[in-house]
Amino acid sequence: MDDSLFFKLVRIVNLTARPFGESIGHANKLSLTEWRVMIVLASHPGCAAQEVASYTGLDKMSVSRALAGLARQGRIARRADPDDKRRVLITLSAAGERVYERIGVSGKARENDLFSVLGTAEQTRLARTLDKLIAHRLSADAPG
Repeated sequence: MDDSLFFKLVRIVNLTARPFGESIGHANKLSLTEWRVMIVLASHPGCAAQEVASYTGLDKMSVSRALAGLARQGRIARRADPDDKRRVLITLSAAGERVYERIGVSGKARENDLFSVLGTAEQTRLARTLDKLIAHRLSADAPG
């Protein structure tokens, strides 16, 4: 099993995420799931919790717990969608943006280090392959 492509994907995610919990997350009172939610909110401000779940691939309950934690820390702001009052739009608050900026620098450095062993063409191929796998999984999991 540990030689399977799937297990290798899981392993690289775990290896790259491990330093977060050991240092960055602890220092900033932030879980890895909360950080992943913040990344989505920084890239897609004003999205709803359901969209955050879709972008991250996390289940709705994990996203809900992460949002609750971020709200307790004052790191997100919520407002009703003007087009649909049942829907809540979420953005990073000023405090959340400061945390994102502070942590994002080291995250980008870790990302650059990880992919530095791949040439530009390999990175492009990998990105396309991952996009294809994500699209396939999303379509397979879509209701209907």
